[in-house]
This record gives sequence, structure tokens and C-alpha cells, in this order.
Amino acid sequence: MSLISALANVHLEGQFGDYVGKNEKDLLKISEIKNLSIVQIVQYKNSTISIESVDIDGLKLKDEPLSVPNNNDTRILWNGPKNWLFVSNKKDLLTNILQNFKETDFAITDLSHSKAIIEIEGQEVKEVLKKGCPFNFNILEKNKSINSTYNGITFTVDMIDDNPDKVRLFALRSFGESLYHSITDASLEFGYKSL
Repeated sequence: MSLISALANVHLEGQFGDYVGKNEKDLLKISEIKNLSIVQIVQYKNSTISIESVDIDGLKLKDEPLSVPNNNDTRILWNGPKNWLFVSNKKDLLTNILQNFKETDFAITDLSHSKAIIEIEGQEVKEVLKKGCPFNFNILEKNKSINSTYNGITFTVDMIDDNPDKVRLFALRSFGESLYHSITDASLEFGYKSL
């Protein structure tokens, strides 16, 4: 059985919008990210374990808003108090988490196939996000993440880089196509290349 990506019916490669006469490196780049392991971890209220003692892939959990501890393979997005989203290109992430987190202290949910992931890169990324989201993106920095809405669609933004700006947007798979259309429509005025 083969998996069908969340954006298989809408994501087309090519250049779109106001790209004529612009240098290709100045265009926004929009792509669908596939095959990531995504696991949500929530610490139970009655848990007495210290999160500082937990180590996954060489990373420690931080219970501080917007923080994203990361390395080359794994990013841990703060999702709320005692709530984290692990995102990794390692396929054994869930196995590693199940070995390190006791089910009496943490709820562990594999979300790998329930999310649509859109990556946008370029100088105008924050301008595109400002068009549909009330968050002040001028203050969003590298290795920070937020949860908000974009044109009424709940999503998570992970700021991967800031030179140039590069973000990953996570939305429920069922809203993936709607979010993709909203993002690409907002990108038309800048011109974008779909990879």
C-alpha cells in the first residue's frame, strides 16, 4: 500500500504569480514536505517526573513558550504548557520516544500521517503569513514556533531559518488543501516557484 500525500491533488511544480522579469533566486519557494515523523507528547498533570531529565536525540525538553530545541534531524516545537510536537526525519523517532517516556507520565500520539506540511522560503515569507494570520510576524525569530490561524485554519508555524526566511506550516491533513490555496494565493503578488 502506498501513501498519498496530503497535497497530491493541488501541489504542482512550476512558477506562478508575478515571476516574470524577476531573478529566480528572489522568488518565494513553496514545497510540500513529506515523510517526516511527527509525535505529540503531553505530560500528565499528576506526573512528577522532571522534564529536564528527558533526552531525545541529544535534545532536552523546554517548557518555555515558542522555543524549538533542534539538531540536524529533530526539532521539538513547544505546543503549549507541558505539550510538545516532535518533528524528525528519523523513522525510529516513535520507537525512541516510547523507550524514553513512561506512559504513566506522558500521553504519546503519532501524528505523522495526520498533518499537511508546507515549507515556504524567501524574503517575503513573513509578508505572506501576515495576510492571513493576526500574529505579529516581525517578532518571530529563528528556532521559534507559534500556533495560530490562517484565514480561519488552525496551523503551527516553525521558523527554521532567517537568512532567508524559511518556515514550515503544519495543519491538519483535512485542511491541507485549503491552507495551500490560501498560502499560494497570498504569494501570487511576489511570485513563487513551486518545488
